[in-house]
Formats: sequence, structure tokens, C-alpha cells
Amino acid sequence: MLRRFWLFFAQAVTVVLAVLFVVATLKPEWLQRGRVAVQSGSPIVALKEVVPSTTPPSAERSYSEAAQLAMPAVVNIFTSKKAPNRPNPQAEDPWFQFFFGDRMPERQEPTASLGSGVIVSPEGYILTNHHVVDGADEIEVALTDGRKANAKVVGSDPETDLAVLKVALPNLPAITLGRLENIKVGDVVLAIGNPFGVGQTVTMGIVSALGRSHLGINTFENFIQTDAAINPGNSGGALVDAQGNLLGINTAIYSRSGGSLGIGFAIPVSTAKQVMESIISTGAVTRGWIGVEPQDVTPEIAESFGLQARSGALIAAVVQGGPADRAGVRPGDVLTRVNSVEIADTTALLNAIAQLKPGVDTAVTVLRRGKEQSLTIRIGKRPPPARQPMMRPGDNAQ
Repeated sequence: MLRRFWLFFAQAVTVVLAVLFVVATLKPEWLQRGRVAVQSGSPIVALKEVVPSTTPPSAERSYSEAAQLAMPAVVNIFTSKKAPNRPNPQAEDPWFQFFFGDRMPERQEPTASLGSGVIVSPEGYILTNHHVVDGADEIEVALTDGRKANAKVVGSDPETDLAVLKVALPNLPAITLGRLENIKVGDVVLAIGNPFGVGQTVTMGIVSALGRSHLGINTFENFIQTDAAINPGNSGGALVDAQGNLLGINTAIYSRSGGSLGIGFAIPVSTAKQVMESIISTGAVTRGWIGVEPQDVTPEIAESFGLQARSGALIAAVVQGGPADRAGVRPGDVLTRVNSVEIADTTALLNAIAQLKPGVDTAVTVLRRGKEQSLTIRIGKRPPPARQPMMRPGDNAQ
């Protein structure tokens, strides 16, 4: 009896295996359907998937919350300045000469320009670009809630292209300042301003680079580069992160046509804060100065001077009677260290000296004829820059 049972069992298993073999060979999809039905509750292979969310996908990719937080603090700035008097074109008319004689009325055509600014304090302080308000006779600020007010210039710093304004309005929406050390290349950023005077606009991009210098835009440069669209009228506006915190003040674009080509530059919030606090407390920005004209050490210069190192700042000229001259610095020296700070190029030298207080004795190291020498310089006060006409792609003159 037991033997017959095992024989029957073996025959049944053989038949089932034969059927499975035939089905797997001729109709494999039948087996796949059965497998999916059985295993529909668990993955076939181990996968790493996003946790299911009840939020619509479009809402997850939106930066509307960051924009709504920052936009009220970004203002439109309208400035006007009187044009220089010009001779009246009707001065040669005999009838006008008969009535006015030699005292002909002269025509004055005021010019207007616009830009943007950022409210950084409920007390009414606004950060913007120096070139937005430079030489303006009247400055009007327009808020997103419809309020308008005249603004006065607390102070400005042409060498970083920053200016501080103040308005007397209650309940001002101040932006939250971000932290530069938290910014990384590839982070999403929003640029907010008034491009072409069309009204407040938000554009999106990423941080393309950090610490951009040697651009010839400002004396002191440490720009955040972004591909967020920045156009004329955006100058002085806000560059914010995905949480709506201020990262920088939009100041310039690279463009051959006047429009955005995806290369914009913003002054970091750390620089803006330092300049603003100095202007508010003292009315100006005080920087150190030693009175030299430096040049970067290029391979050609290093070869001609017989320098082993390719870093440092070559002293091309020394101001007679200036701090460096009194300390014994000579043209042809290569300045390599200020206190304990290594000097890589002219930008590093400018920044290192500018941070020192006038009247402080500072140790510097120079290379002279291949030998290191230590000198002590008493830091002087940096004189104001020479006033020169300047055009910016962020301007919008009308």
C-alpha cells in the first residue's frame, strides 16, 4: 500500500514538472502573470525609492514659499538727477534775442533711473548698489504693498558698490540674512528685483561659482556667480536661497547685448553686512592702506625676476612718503605674507590690508633678490577712490 502511494506521488510530480516545462517553453507569460499576482505586495528586487507623499509633485518643486517670504522686503528704487545746463537751441533766434538778450533761458532735462533694494532692518535701513543711487538728487522707494517714501543715503562704499538708504515708514518687512558658509555650488537661488521696470520679478537658477574675483567690476571682489536671470533694473535686488534667506546683493551681469546671458554676480551677504554696519556706525567704511601698486606674479614675471614661487604680489610702484615707503618696501619686491596670512595674489593682498585698522603696526614678508626680508609697516587709512564715470549692465537709465 505504501509502495503504491509513493509510485502515485512520483508520477504526479513528474506530470506537474512536465507541464511546467511545456508552459515555460511555449507560454512563459503565463508564469509571469501568476508571479506578479502572488508577489504584488513586495518588490521583486531591492530598490531605493522616494517615500510616498501626499503633496502633489508640482508643489514639491515650487519655491513659492521662499519667494513669498523674500519678496515683501525687496523694493523698487527710482532716482532722478538734474542734467547739466545746456545752451537753448533757440538762442540764435532773433525774436528770442530781442526778448531775452544775452540772458537766454537754458534747458534742463532731468534723467531718471531705476534699480532695486532690500529692506534689512525694521528700522528702515535698505541695502542697494552704490551705482544705483550715485549722484541722485531724489530717491523714491516703492514697496510691494503699494507704499512709497523718499529715502536718504546714510552712506555708500564705491569700492564694494554698496549703499545704505533709510526710509521713515512703520511696519517694514525685513529680510532674514543667510550665511555664506552654508552656500555650495549647485544650490538653488532666486533673484528678485525690478528688471526693465516691468515690476517685481523672481527668476530662478543655481550658484554657478563662489569667490569670483579679478573681474574688474569692483576694487574688492568676492562675488557669488549665478545663472539666475539678472537684467537691467535688478541692481541692488536680492539673491536668496530656497528658504528665502538673503545670500547676496545683485550687482552686475556679463552681457554683450545688455540682457542676461546666464552669468550674474552678487555681493555676498557677509560683505554687505560688514559694510552696512560700518556705514551705520561711522558713516563710512574705513580700510587699511600701505600705498603700493601691486601686480600678480605671472609665469613671465617670475621668470624675468628669477622667482621660484609663483605666488605673492609684485610691488610695481610705491607711493612716496606712504606707509610702505617709510617701512622700506621697494619696487620689485614680492610681498608674500601679511602677519601670518599667506598672500597668493593682488586680491589677497588688498583684502588682507583692507581688514587692518589704520595706525596698527603690521609685520610683512617680502622677497628681494631671492631673499626673504621681514619689515614692519604702520597701516595708514585708505583714501577715497577717484571719482570716475561708471556704467553697469545692471543700470536702466531712461
